[in-house]
Amino acid sequence: MQNDVAVIGGGLVGLGTAHALLRCHPRLRVVVLEKEPAPGAHQSTHNSGVLHAGLHYASGSAKARLAVSGIRAMTAFCHEHGIAHEICGNLVVAVTPDEIPRLRALHERGTANGLRGLELLSPERAQAVEPHVRCVAALCVPEEGIVDFAAVVSTLRRLIEHAGGEVRTSTAVRSLARTPAGWRVGSGLTARFIVNCAGLHADRVATMAGERPTCRVVPFRGEYYVLRPERAGLVRNLVYPVPDPAFPFLGLHFTRMISGGIECGPNAVLALAREGYRRTTVSARDAIEALAFPGLWRFLARYPRMAWFEVARSLSKPLFTRSLRRLIPELREGDLLPGGTGVRAQAMRPDGTLVEDFLFVERKDALHVLNAPSPAATACLVIGEEIARKVELALSA
Repeated sequence: MQNDVAVIGGGLVGLGTAHALLRCHPRLRVVVLEKEPAPGAHQSTHNSGVLHAGLHYASGSAKARLAVSGIRAMTAFCHEHGIAHEICGNLVVAVTPDEIPRLRALHERGTANGLRGLELLSPERAQAVEPHVRCVAALCVPEEGIVDFAAVVSTLRRLIEHAGGEVRTSTAVRSLARTPAGWRVGSGLTARFIVNCAGLHADRVATMAGERPTCRVVPFRGEYYVLRPERAGLVRNLVYPVPDPAFPFLGLHFTRMISGGIECGPNAVLALAREGYRRTTVSARDAIEALAFPGLWRFLARYPRMAWFEVARSLSKPLFTRSLRRLIPELREGDLLPGGTGVRAQAMRPDGTLVEDFLFVERKDALHVLNAPSPAATACLVIGEEIARKVELALSA
C-alpha cells in the first residue's frame, strides 16, 4: 500500500515532522526511514543537550522565531511525558571591556526575539550566580536549560507508532525516482510526498531527488572534555562566552548535563567523514567531496587564523584548557577528562559563506531540509509543525 508521506531521516527533526503530521492528520500513512539501527543516532543525541531560548540568533530569522516558540513547546512536551529536563538558566560572560558592547547587543537581540527575564549583571552579581566565573559583566538568560534528548527521541518514536505511523530503522535510502503517483523510495516503498530530514546527508538525498542544491554539507567535528567529578563544583549550570562576530562559531563553553557532570567545549574542526566522531575516522568519499569543494577553501581563506587555532586546540589539551580558563580562571589542565564528540552538518555555499538560518527547498511533491543547525533539536516540535503545514498544503493542492 502506498504511503502518503515518507520522512527520510529519523533524527529529531524527522521524528518531530512525523509526529506533527499524525497528530493533525491521523489517517495519513506516514513512514520514517532511518539508516541506523535506532533513530536519533547522530546530531540529535551527539550534542550538548542544551535547550536554546533564541538569544544568539538574528532577529527576524527563522532560527530566532522557532527557538523561542520551540523551547516552550519542548518544555511542555517534557512535562507531559516525564522527560528529564531543567530550565536552569545560562550566564553569558564578558571577560574584557571590549566585549561589553557585544553583550549589550545580545541583550537587545534577545529582548527583540521575545526572551523573558534577561538581565545585565555586574561582576559581583554574576559571581553570585556562578561563583568561579571572572568577568567584567554578564547577561543572565533564565529561560535556557538542559534536557535528555535521547529520551525525547524514544518518546517521539513511541508516539508516532502509537498513532499508526511506522519508524523503519536500518533502512538506508539509496535511490529516489518519481512515479505518476509520487515517489519510489528505494526498491520496495512508494509515497505521495517525501520529506528530506537526512541531516548530515541532506544534500545527497536532495541530489537523488533531482535537486541541484545551492549548498554543500561540510562536517565539523566538535570535541568535548568533562570536568573531574570532584571539580564539577566549578560550574553550577551553563556558562557561555560572548560570541566574537569575527568568527563563525560560538566558542568553548561549560554545560551542566542532565545526567550529571559538566561538559566543556566544543571546538570545531573539519571532519574527514560525515560521521567522523574520531580524528582517525576517514571516509574517502566524504573527504574527497569536502576537499574538492571550492566553498571550503574560500571559507578557510576567510578565517585562516581561526581554522589553524581550532586544529591546534584539538591537538593540545593545554591550549584547550587555556581557552576555558578565560571563563573559569581556577580551571587546571588536570581538571579535564576526555568527553564525547559530535559532528555538525554545516551547510556551506560555494563562495565559502555559511548558511546561517534554516533552509527549506519546497516542491509540489517534496520538501528538503538542507540546513537545520542549532537550535533544531530544541525546536524540533515546532519545526515539525511548520513542515507538516507545508506538506498538508501540498497534498491538498
